[in-house]
Amino acid sequence: MALWQVWWVWIVAGFVLGGLEVLAPGYIFLGFAIGAVLTGALVGFGVVGGGLPLLLLVFAVLSVVAWLALRRTMGVREGQVKVWDRDINDHR
Repeated sequence: MALWQVWWVWIVAGFVLGGLEVLAPGYIFLGFAIGAVLTGALVGFGVVGGGLPLLLLVFAVLSVVAWLALRRTMGVREGQVKVWDRDINDHR
């Protein structure tokens, strides 16, 4: 059995990506982390099996769906742009 077909490897990869999100916040790695954990769950329950290309496709689709859900619930909203009027070094 190849390493990518083991369910807990995907779960651990998801937690590692979640840890990277703490170091670089912005919901960049969080979508990938959710995708990896969900892929691990699907592999663990036997819903998805097969070779690396299929598992990478499932991971990619789940990651995009998770990222879009995060973007919709916690992402940038209309009119949320910050405009700076002065520099922090201006002492006027």
